[in-house]
Amino acid sequence: MDAVAELRATDRVVVVGAGMAGAQAALNLRQGGWQGAVTLVGEELHLPYDRPPLSKNVLLGKADATAFEIDWTDLGVDLLTGHRATGLNAGVLHTDRGELPYSALVIATGADPRTLPGLPGARTLRTVDDAHALRAALTPGKRIVLVGAGWIGAETATVARALGCHVTVVEAAATPLAGALPAELGTLMAEWYAAAGVELRCGVGVAGAADGGVLLADGTHLPADEVVVGIGARPATGWLADSPLALDPDGTIPVDDRLRTALPGVWAAGDCVSYPSARFGARLAVQHWDHALHSGGAVAASVLGTLDAPYDPVPYFWSEQFDRMVQYAGRHAGADHLLWRGSPSGRDWSVLWLRDGALVALLAVDRPRDLAQGRRLIERGTVLDPELAADPAVQLKAATR
Repeated sequence: MDAVAELRATDRVVVVGAGMAGAQAALNLRQGGWQGAVTLVGEELHLPYDRPPLSKNVLLGKADATAFEIDWTDLGVDLLTGHRATGLNAGVLHTDRGELPYSALVIATGADPRTLPGLPGARTLRTVDDAHALRAALTPGKRIVLVGAGWIGAETATVARALGCHVTVVEAAATPLAGALPAELGTLMAEWYAAAGVELRCGVGVAGAADGGVLLADGTHLPADEVVVGIGARPATGWLADSPLALDPDGTIPVDDRLRTALPGVWAAGDCVSYPSARFGARLAVQHWDHALHSGGAVAASVLGTLDAPYDPVPYFWSEQFDRMVQYAGRHAGADHLLWRGSPSGRDWSVLWLRDGALVALLAVDRPRDLAQGRRLIERGTVLDPELAADPAVQLKAATR
């Protein structure tokens, strides 16, 4: 069942997962012309909402809610909040509130935060309830230990310092963002922590909780009023373990270039999927807002039979940390040349990765124009002139051969 022509007006499309990908799937099904029933199933009791502001405006107290401005009743979407998916059989989604028959199913259950054993009471930051609870705890003078110097750790540390907390960040790897960026870039970002008054301890793991704080693997004891764990997320697909839908070893749902799973009539999108990228010659699993947004729209088009090209966008994400806007586009794995654009000692700079002369990835720090132009160049597979591209005074779009 790969197109709306095979669905009847009496059929029901069920979307399970009410985050960005699921909400966009339901919205785009309606905007794409589907007149049949649409059911959007969400585990949380809240209306579907946006997650990036949770580690920014919600933590800072500038916003309480980030619900999407979508009138689900007017849209004709049957919104079922507080329903957790528990299993799947062909034609039936099982939830903790009963069975939901479907004619077509879109899985968009996202990802769950990873936790650490031995840290009872440690917080994570994934839901709006998590953000509200952590916001109440981030009062001036509180001692906060953050485990993980990734994107969420840096953003949370930024907010905690702004709210007057004493912040220590612990990272098992040698540098921040070790899983996302080369060590030379992570080393530069370590300086941002120090400048913000955040103590950063890299190269040491957490042994567990002890005496009102955190015990590190090297024997150091860190007093802590609150502990927050930000060490990444895993696909929220455990409920599919006994289903006819096989998962990849990392827990993602494998889909084809039209976001179709191996189970007829079932599609998937967002943080819980891996998809083939001809652009980068690899199967990608991307856990970022931009992918959720675009894959949600693409999966609706695929269900409707109107997706006019394989799903293969240029991955993009951003992070606001330590008074900087950090943006990344592309995929630098497999690049054979790195170019600095501007001085890393300066306030703003970019790094370009090339493969056979073509731009394949870009990291921009407070250089939004570089990011916007670079993203388009990556999409086109444009070959750059290295000398021009390394000159920050030359616009990237003019640095082509």
